[in-house]
Amino acid sequence: MDMRFLESFVTVVESGSIADAARRLDLAPTTVAQQIRALEADLGSRLLMRAGRTVKPTVAGARIVDHAKQLLEGVQTLRSAASDTGLPAGPLRLGATPTALTGLLPPLMRRWMHVYPDIQIYVEPGTSSLLLGRVQDGSLDAAILVHPAFELPKTCGWTPIRDEPLILLTPARMRVTDPLLTIARHPFIQYDRKVVAGKMADDYLRRQGIRTKVQFELDGIEHIAQLVAEGFGVSVLPDWPGLGSPDPRVRRWPLPAPCPSRQVGMVWVRGSPRSPLADALHAHLDSIPEARQQQKTRP
Repeated sequence: MDMRFLESFVTVVESGSIADAARRLDLAPTTVAQQIRALEADLGSRLLMRAGRTVKPTVAGARIVDHAKQLLEGVQTLRSAASDTGLPAGPLRLGATPTALTGLLPPLMRRWMHVYPDIQIYVEPGTSSLLLGRVQDGSLDAAILVHPAFELPKTCGWTPIRDEPLILLTPARMRVTDPLLTIARHPFIQYDRKVVAGKMADDYLRRQGIRTKVQFELDGIEHIAQLVAEGFGVSVLPDWPGLGSPDPRVRRWPLPAPCPSRQVGMVWVRGSPRSPLADALHAHLDSIPEARQQQKTRP
């Protein structure tokens, strides 16, 4: 049995689409489909079926998917044990939120590529909650994400990288003397209240007695910033990092204290067979300027 075929099967099940799985695996969709057919012929059972526009496992496929994951993890562990680099076999499987991917991750990736040129990095973007789950189930070696509103399990390691206080984001032409009055008077773009910072912003405004005129509610800080730049309203967002010069079409304003912050950091599982990769990455967090500042300010 070819382990590559099992990997394609598991990836299709996780993504719900042969096309999406092909993108994740860097293969042609026809190649993935051929691998699935070969695996089905080897096992003598149909493993996948169409469900509208998605693909889902058959009864037989659902029965074997967990076993397939265990086999793939076992092969990865075997390769790691046989590695002569002093670290488990690559790639380093790293998750990152969209804002971390564009703001915090590039200097860390440059350092990693300089120190470990033979260990590739696989980066998976996603929401903080999704990435945390994938770290805990072993699908990712580590992730840079927003600390959840609950305590992490003791099996997880956590290092803070950056604190991001809430700020008011307005079009650059807007003049603000009272941030709270500005929020109350202008159309408001609500950061999704199902994510940590979105709920944090909503709770903050409620404590301040502010009733907003919500025009839109959506996830994605960059998307909200684009709408603000186009003049659709104002928003309360975490003070996120970015690449290059700040967008001249928007301006950030501090909010009255006490103003909460979300914490962005790196999470990994301690003591797993692949944790040395996460430990090696952790050792190079000081390549991120914000992480160096965190280390200086910690007691």
